[in-house]
Amino acid sequence: MKSITIKGSERESVGKVATKALRNAGAVPCVLYGGDQPVHFSAEEKAFKNLIYTPNAHTVVIELEGKTFNAVLQDTQVHPVSDKILHLDFFQLHDDKEITMEVPVKVTGVSPGVLLGGVLRLNQRRLRVKALPKNLPDFIEAEISGLEMGNKLYVTKLVSEDYKLLHPDNTVVAQVRISRAAMKAAQEAAKAAKAPVKGKKK
Repeated sequence: MKSITIKGSERESVGKVATKALRNAGAVPCVLYGGDQPVHFSAEEKAFKNLIYTPNAHTVVIELEGKTFNAVLQDTQVHPVSDKILHLDFFQLHDDKEITMEVPVKVTGVSPGVLLGGVLRLNQRRLRVKALPKNLPDFIEAEISGLEMGNKLYVTKLVSEDYKLLHPDNTVVAQVRISRAAMKAAQEAAKAAKAPVKGKKK
């Protein structure tokens, strides 16, 4: 999985006044969990742009005045109106310990059902996986070449030896639904087939 580097500074004071001062200065208060002790730090808000405002999944290298930590983003708090980042929680990665995170789904292939007029619906845009850090995928490939009209692609078709998918077996990742136009055409064709032919002798 691709990584993003965040350069920040450790925080000595973690009270409300200090936190507000950080935000007013354009920085984001953060906490790194998963080590012996939580690490409180801050970094400029713009440093998180490529981590927060993207559909992709990344691991994070946090550099704090000579100290380096490998981590993943665990929780994000944003302002409900301005979308300003208020607080971020990270979890430290360890080579021998599995981590859980959400990974985007990437659709590949061409569905025969879509070619016939069906509509592809992506039910799950992200899937929750559990894996060792080295096995975390950039994305999970959803191959739709076998989907006919009305077919569904279940999460059981996306299994891998590198990671575990933390979803029930009946979770639908994608499906091809009949479009309104195709449904209308089918209904009209059915009516035409039932209609009596003009001039036909009884």
